[in-house]
Amino acid sequence: MMKSEAKAMFDGLHIFEMANNHQGDVDHGIAIIDAAAELKRRHDVTVAVKLQFRELDSFIHPAAKGRADIKHIGRFESTRLDAEDFRTLLKAIHDRDLVSVVTPFDEPSVELCKALGVNIIKVASCSATDWPLLEAIAAAGKPVIASTGGLSIYQIDNLVTFLSKRVKALAVMHCVSLYPTPPEQHHMDFMTRMAKRYPYVAVGYSGHEPPDNTDVAMVAIAKGARLLERHFGVPTETITLNGYSMNPHQADAWLDAVKRARAICGVGEDKPVSQAESQSLLELQRGVFARRPIRNGEAIERGDVYYAMPCEPGQLTSGQFGQYRTHYVASRDYGVDEAVFEVHQNDGLSRLRGILHDAKGQLYEAGIALGDDISIEVSHHYGLERCREVGCVLVNSINRDEYCNKFLIMLPGQRHPQHKHEKKEETFHVLWGDLEVDLDGDIIHLEAGDKLLVERGQLHAFRSEKGCIFAEVSTKSIRSDSYYADPAIAAMDPLERKTIVEGW
Repeated sequence: MMKSEAKAMFDGLHIFEMANNHQGDVDHGIAIIDAAAELKRRHDVTVAVKLQFRELDSFIHPAAKGRADIKHIGRFESTRLDAEDFRTLLKAIHDRDLVSVVTPFDEPSVELCKALGVNIIKVASCSATDWPLLEAIAAAGKPVIASTGGLSIYQIDNLVTFLSKRVKALAVMHCVSLYPTPPEQHHMDFMTRMAKRYPYVAVGYSGHEPPDNTDVAMVAIAKGARLLERHFGVPTETITLNGYSMNPHQADAWLDAVKRARAICGVGEDKPVSQAESQSLLELQRGVFARRPIRNGEAIERGDVYYAMPCEPGQLTSGQFGQYRTHYVASRDYGVDEAVFEVHQNDGLSRLRGILHDAKGQLYEAGIALGDDISIEVSHHYGLERCREVGCVLVNSINRDEYCNKFLIMLPGQRHPQHKHEKKEETFHVLWGDLEVDLDGDIIHLEAGDKLLVERGQLHAFRSEKGCIFAEVSTKSIRSDSYYADPAIAAMDPLERKTIVEGW
């Protein structure tokens, strides 16, 4: 499983932890599972139910057993279940098409997770520095979710580094271990830091706010939470929920709020612009009008036109004309005060600007600073008009007699044609995004952090689906040392398929 796939498996997961360990009552546990299944049905979302496993005979020291004066001992002992009870609860979870999540608090409980077919193992905040337990969890072969309540950033670093190298998929949860958590203690901006610091894992939120509070969950979604967790229970005449556990009615409102937050945030990071939005802006923009008679084929200069509203659909706007005014030529005759519509545009410069702006924007998104001591080449093997389809932006950083370092920026959907080098050996090191490399016919998928050696004489081509930035570390780069498989490209002078740019 690739890193991106492992990360995506947690997307949209809503974890309901059984409040008060479902009182250690199997029937009541199944009632909670049924309530969670109903929430899944009503909201059409992925729902998980979380249990807690403890092997109490070894988990509690012999001298502490039965002690009412030690916090938690009485609760743990009064809610004891055996392996068959847990098997019954897990079967109920799986039979209702829910995801099973279990928090084991000791090594025997990890083994029980494996034996009972638990889907996901959860690391509690109190266990996040319990290295013997973490080693057992990492060896279990399960996806892992880890809470981080009470941990410093450096302790979280240790936890993420250890688990990310050992488990098939990892999520880390921003969490505050105060029950219930007051509003000023949530520190939700920290989620943004976590997402940047650990881009290869899923970041979520595990909440302990009062059960009627839906604001925090909406903020968590806005901050990028990919999965959410809350304590959940079903009150009865004899069972009262604690101050941070939701009942089914509160969970229903919580899921509604989460759904609204996702709708407000949108899908992905793109910004689609609707026709209605474009039309509303056009109604306030100024259009271009002829100041004098303009003949078909004439270059249109600034003094030949003026700007006024209203601007009709299809009419040239003041913004379009003002940005690239020297590149417009009249495509028909225009009389005085007539709206200017159809024009011929020599748009090579605008295309080049757009490509460079997008490439620079990707660098900003990736947080990669290349400095000013660089040179830039835009490769366009079939012409600048097809550069977004075939080509790349190449940034030359260092080119010495014995080594070279470049950065290649691939725009979304862009590919680079098949070629080889006779003198240069190179290694691709992906820094951001996705890259698919065809290396002598072998298709290799790379993600951030992956490296690939391309030896002399190896035919290679590459493409990116969503955009990519990768470093090319090589021996000295020689402009004439690229041999393309396509005869049309091979016949071109290198400078025919490149545009050299002095700066961004």
